[in-house]
Amino acid sequence: MGRSIVGMLSSYGNITQSDWLWNQTPEPFGVWRNIQILKDAPRPDFLLLYNFHDFYTRPPRNRLLRRLQPSRPFKPEELETRWRGVTQARMISLVREPPFEEKLKQRSADYEQAQRYCGYVSGPDDLAPVPDYMPAIWYVGRSFAELNSSAVPTKIRSCSWVTSGISRTANHRKRLNFIRQLQDHPVQFDLYGRDLPDWAKSQGTIADKWHALAPYYYNLAIENYAENDWYVSEKLWDALLSWCLPIYYGGTAADKLLPPGSFVRLPSLDEKGLALIQEITASPDAWYAAKDAIAEARQIILHKLNLVNWLSEFVDRHA
Repeated sequence: MGRSIVGMLSSYGNITQSDWLWNQTPEPFGVWRNIQILKDAPRPDFLLLYNFHDFYTRPPRNRLLRRLQPSRPFKPEELETRWRGVTQARMISLVREPPFEEKLKQRSADYEQAQRYCGYVSGPDDLAPVPDYMPAIWYVGRSFAELNSSAVPTKIRSCSWVTSGISRTANHRKRLNFIRQLQDHPVQFDLYGRDLPDWAKSQGTIADKWHALAPYYYNLAIENYAENDWYVSEKLWDALLSWCLPIYYGGTAADKLLPPGSFVRLPSLDEKGLALIQEITASPDAWYAAKDAIAEARQIILHKLNLVNWLSEFVDRHA
């Protein structure tokens, strides 16, 4: 039997490359055992809707035109063209964004729409038809082969944090406030990220997260959302794949997916959390103690939690 081709659609505007996820497979051209990831394949066997919610036309930006041309559902024939001939049983919807309280109404509507077209609809929250952890992707610029076999990179600095200045929700603003608290506290860390406010004194935007993680013993992995048992993101995967010991603020999902000792749980974004960060980052001792657990966690991320492995197992069940 030949390999099944998996295509992809996403509402993320920055996913344009045809080799999407090819860095997460051990073989060239997105091949993983029984599947091949070909994002733009014209007639794939399966289609992944990856954080896709464009079931409606987008209204014009101009306020007057929006009244004349409001958003409307795509016509069935318009969507059929986008689905590229894939049957409902082989359509997969995976939601990746946190279930922010401010967006729950829209979240429910998106799930309802996805169920009309997809045989499998999942997300990291209890509203989802199938609540589940998000399969792992990573944003460090290293391939599966490099990450799977490379030695520990040279560690020369204590702690980093890669984040952004997004402030759309209360959770985002809470995270920004913690940056200010850290910088007013005697904690040595380097801050990187896009759109951060001037007062944050960041090192600026980076093209490859590896450069802001691999040289550090510790990384502050602060999730945008920590209020349920499902949500865990690439913030944790990227830190571990770069051989950092994450100081992690998030929900309980990480405890169920990764081995004990592979990350340090940050209890809160306040004085208690600040004291823990200061204590841990004062020396590399905690990193050395966790080195074996980090190595084990990396293999779990690469081989088991990997989104491409998840897709391969899905195809096994539904081919």
